Amino acid sequence: MEESAVKYDFTMDQLCPATYAFQVIGGKWNLPILAILSENECIRYNELKRRLTGITGTALTNCLKELIDYGIVHREQYNEVPPRVEYSLTQSGKELVPLIESMVAWGQKNIVTR
Repeated sequence: MEESAVKYDFTMDQLCPATYAFQVIGGKWNLPILAILSENECIRYNELKRRLTGITGTALTNCLKELIDYGIVHREQYNEVPPRVEYSLTQSGKELVPLIESMVAWGQKNIVTR
């Protein structure tokens, strides 16, 4: 029987950007956070936390800080009483949405139930 395989010849220099992309979206909560943000123009912290079943406040805060540092998420603080903070995707974050949608489609097609 003959095996047909596609050969990919990537160098480490070429894979470095892909590794970076997976680092950005690869945290336990990063994909769910990005998915929720992609469905909303902006969202407040407590609403985001309510929609992420099982996440702690500390974990959400840390993930948001990390995504802000990567330039994927924007944090807008309004000087009001009570204070209001909203999160949204930056342009760079919006560019990730089609990639995430493709990954979801691939996962749905190839998921193995155990």
